[in-house]
Amino acid sequence: MHEIVNWIVETVGAMGYIGIFIMMFLESSFFPFPSEVAMIPAGYLASKGEMDIVAAFFAGAGGSLAGALFNYVLGHRLGRPFLIKYGRYVLLKPETVEKTEAFFARYGPASTLFGRLVPGIRQYISLPAGIGRMPLAAFSIYTFLGAGIWCAVLLGLGFFLGHNEERIQEMLHYILAVIFVLIVGVFYYYRRKNKRAEERFVEEIDTLK
Repeated sequence: MHEIVNWIVETVGAMGYIGIFIMMFLESSFFPFPSEVAMIPAGYLASKGEMDIVAAFFAGAGGSLAGALFNYVLGHRLGRPFLIKYGRYVLLKPETVEKTEAFFARYGPASTLFGRLVPGIRQYISLPAGIGRMPLAAFSIYTFLGAGIWCAVLLGLGFFLGHNEERIQEMLHYILAVIFVLIVGVFYYYRRKNKRAEERFVEEIDTLK
């Protein structure tokens, strides 16, 4: 495993920011490529002064946005029936499309931001956004913000703990747990807020009758 990590670090270092962009593009589309492989080594190289961490961040976040736009266009142009029928030939299972559709339907456009932080959802949340014809500007902003948060987390881990693989995995689990709790809390808050707003609206209507 140590040899594989060294090879990845060397590959990212050799390909530079273009390599980060390509790797994150693949991760953000439906290709099975983990973002940790690109961004954590980039953070480690930045800690050694071999990369600029700001440039690495924009390369990673930009690649993620480009991959997400690729999926968005697929959903927008091809539609749900096509993806359900033929997606399996490009490693996109029907149940994956259905799971991300349910996530998008439940949490709305903001799910393109928070979904970027949820494993198993992150790569595919762009598909239902495209199928549902979410406005492109809003989609791009939400996606870049979500991808930016995730890239910053991974770069930070690589920068401060790049020499300790076990510690990185441990911290990543804690970070994902915290992110999950925050996401649930935010959605719960907004659902309650919207519910109260609906109740007040109904009360006002009743007073007018």
